[in-house]
Amino acid sequence: MVEHDTQKDKYVTFKAGSEYFGLKIEYVNDIIVSQEITEIPESEDYIKGLINLRGKIIPVIDVRLRFQMEPFEYNDRTCIIVINYRDNVVGLIVENIAEVVEIQEENILPSPSINKTDRPQNNFVYAIGKVGDQVKLLLDPNKLLNDEDISAPDQANELKMNED
Repeated sequence: MVEHDTQKDKYVTFKAGSEYFGLKIEYVNDIIVSQEITEIPESEDYIKGLINLRGKIIPVIDVRLRFQMEPFEYNDRTCIIVINYRDNVVGLIVENIAEVVEIQEENILPSPSINKTDRPQNNFVYAIGKVGDQVKLLLDPNKLLNDEDISAPDQANELKMNED
């Protein structure tokens, strides 16, 4: 069996506010504890800054702020989900990781179009996954991140090279 198949229906789930979200495990590179973040001046408020992950500078965004939710106080349960997105690596700051779940294709429903304007986080959801009697909102990294968000580390790395 190919390793890719074992990850096919797996999602990392996390909590933001009162809701649970899922991200396909194939996007997830790493899950790390929160660490020191270097702020980027004049960036969007949800872009918390840059971290140094094993020598690679990556941008981190606060998922709750991206969803236009109230900010939360980072604590020892705060994690950064490091994802690969269009050949870029980005960190997503989340309140805490819930679990890795398997969601079969027949349990994935299209995202309802109602209330998209009421709840900004719904703009980033491509589908709804049923897990037992619970619902997980499945995120689309294409919608969660935009190109300006992921170009920040390139600029930082270029600056670093110019200083050397």
